[in-house]
Amino acid sequence: MSTPYPFTAIVGQDDLRLGLLLNAVSPAVGGVLVRGEKGTAKSTAVRALAALMPEVSVVPGCRFSCDPGVPDPACPDGPHGGVTGVSRAARTVELPVGASEDRLVGALDIERALSEGVKAFEPGLLADAHRGILYVDEVNLLHDHLVDLLLDAAAMGASYVEREGVSVRHAARFLLVGTMNPEEGELRPQLLDRFGLTVEVAASRDTDQRVDVVRRRLAHDDDPVAFAARWADEESALRERIVAARALLPRVVLGDGVLRQIAATCAAFEVDGMRADIVMARTATALAAWAGREEVLAEDVRQAALLALPHRRRRNPFDAPGLDEDKLDDTLREAAEDRNDGEGEGDNDPDPDGPHPDGPGDGGDNGGGGGVPPQADGSDTPGPAHEGSTDAPGRSAGAEQQPVASAEPFRTKMLSVPGLGEGAAGRRSRARTEHGRTTGSRRPQGALTKLHLAATVQAAAPHQHARGRSGRGLVVRRDDLRQATREGREGNLVLFVVDASGSMAARQRMSAVKGAVLSLLLDAYQRRDKVGLVTFRGKDAEVALPPTSSVDAAAARLESLPTGGRTPLAAGLLKAHDVLRVERLRDPSRRPLLVVVTDGRATGGPEPVALAGRAGRLHRSEGTASVVMDCESGIVRLGLAAQLARDLGGTAVTLDELRADSIAGLVKDVTTAGRAA
Repeated sequence: MSTPYPFTAIVGQDDLRLGLLLNAVSPAVGGVLVRGEKGTAKSTAVRALAALMPEVSVVPGCRFSCDPGVPDPACPDGPHGGVTGVSRAARTVELPVGASEDRLVGALDIERALSEGVKAFEPGLLADAHRGILYVDEVNLLHDHLVDLLLDAAAMGASYVEREGVSVRHAARFLLVGTMNPEEGELRPQLLDRFGLTVEVAASRDTDQRVDVVRRRLAHDDDPVAFAARWADEESALRERIVAARALLPRVVLGDGVLRQIAATCAAFEVDGMRADIVMARTATALAAWAGREEVLAEDVRQAALLALPHRRRRNPFDAPGLDEDKLDDTLREAAEDRNDGEGEGDNDPDPDGPHPDGPGDGGDNGGGGGVPPQADGSDTPGPAHEGSTDAPGRSAGAEQQPVASAEPFRTKMLSVPGLGEGAAGRRSRARTEHGRTTGSRRPQGALTKLHLAATVQAAAPHQHARGRSGRGLVVRRDDLRQATREGREGNLVLFVVDASGSMAARQRMSAVKGAVLSLLLDAYQRRDKVGLVTFRGKDAEVALPPTSSVDAAAARLESLPTGGRTPLAAGLLKAHDVLRVERLRDPSRRPLLVVVTDGRATGGPEPVALAGRAGRLHRSEGTASVVMDCESGIVRLGLAAQLARDLGGTAVTLDELRADSIAGLVKDVTTAGRAA
């Protein structure tokens, strides 16, 4: 077994270490989500935490880690009674992103359940993680069906495995720790809210700190055992402090004044639900115990807010996480003053829960908290990117113009790829999936996961006499089992090809176009799609954003998009073709949806319109589903976008038709040339 990197040897990352330690002191805080760029010791810190966790007492031989003092009455290995427990280290169980449902919740032997009535159950990772740590690296890439199972287990403290009426239940209470790189996509709001705390990590820009990181990492890699021995005393001292804080925790007093500050803070920042209030209260209590105090102070409430609220304030994936710390200080101060006013003028004692003038976290607002992506000039103020910019009618189409802010996003009608796919689970196009409505049955390929009971009985029934059936039970063999085939929804690759040329550069027009694309990006986030962005202007096209799960990265690129120059439409379509060709090799099961945002005009080079038509027909020949967002405006319309849609074998829609509340009709499935009847 490899020697883990010592927790106390981690350089910097104070918020990360504090968030993990608070959960070690009080698991009721609810876990921690670690967000940050790659190479910032996220996984190292989580794995190092396991060595600091106090040991747990378990029932000998119980696969579900039952506590001998209060054993689970429904434990599949039970009942347990009058047994002496044994101590072992708390487990850290890692959930791979590509894990199957059976690997997470456990597997039930359906054949034995049907023929013998025996619940032969093989525990999964949720059972292994009970009373320990469940660690999910790259949690934002976890498949939706696994996320649903995690949500259920985290909410109920138990895991249920059901197969055609046969069910097994066992306790599953664990400390949930997830790490993620926001560049690869955001978490579903439901799972995001399940994490008690969130911390943002980034690589230090201090030269001395970076030198220490490299020196310690090299020393550990050269001789892990010797390196761990050098930090053994610090590790032991930290472990003892965790034990002492746990012992002190029940005696910590959470006064009414502090509770009012917590409630006022959550109300001021408009967080949804009451979970934030509860998590803040538990976090503030853990902070007091960690500091060796029996009373929660205002500084604990402030620190708890910085850890528990940023990820609960996001209303959509384009909102930047974070808190306005000036607003936080004002809220805490006002809540303390209200309390003092309510106590009367005769009380001159200093308020122990008052704001701390020199509290932690004076490093400024890292998140901004605004719902508008930053402008190209670095300003967080919504509106035009530059106040003094003008759009004179006579302005040259060849001159580059500054980016404009997008209009407000709106709810769009759904665009989907025709046919039946087999891509990653999502919410856009029809597909054969592991979850959804049952459409038929087949022989299982590998382990049976979803039994089709009627088809199984039908397959076994003709053989009962030959198999010597004598009792009421059905004699079932492996060959009789049938897997249910299901139809659900898949996520697609939505590739945007955006015209940024001079013909699109009118300020109000481009703002509306950006708002429409932003609306489609929000729709892609909700439907679990990958997105990519190709832009064209001047003489060529470029891949502004390679296909990714991070729609907020696409939104940021869109906001900073400059306009101007000629319209190389064919170059944009050919660049999109190259992107899709590479993606088909990387992920052949994920079907693409091409969204071309243009007025259809093409300039530059010989016969630019005809060249664009040939590029469109190239996509059509490969069966790429497509839609053209027609941005043409004015009284005189040339209909070039509609012609491009015909060349692509797709559909043309206007901005008004794209709105979900529009009375104009819009076909959901984007037609393609050569579509099977």
